[in-house]
Amino acid sequence: MGLFGKPKHKELTAAQLKAMLDRGEAQVVDVREPDEFVQGHIPGALNMPLSSFSPASLPDSSGKTLVLNCLGGKRSGLALDQCDAAKSAVDTHLAGGFGAWAQAGLPVER
Repeated sequence: MGLFGKPKHKELTAAQLKAMLDRGEAQVVDVREPDEFVQGHIPGALNMPLSSFSPASLPDSSGKTLVLNCLGGKRSGLALDQCDAAKSAVDTHLAGGFGAWAQAGLPVER
């Protein structure tokens, strides 16, 4: 949490992210480790594990919002801290992570 109890980073709900993906407005970057990623991820997500994460390696988003996610939101928040320190424009992640996505019954790619 940042100042005044507001989230430190921009957060999207699973439904908001799904709507953005449906409109072609977002690219998901999953910062979980490869063994977690292969067990199930948001369709079209790219895997960039936090263990080797570098904001400089993030893909060109081609006008889309890059949205980071992990299992529950902690690791994507840590990756966003790195983006912030690197003065990257990436500042958004999925609230509740992949767990929230799956719990919402949204599509999972394996």
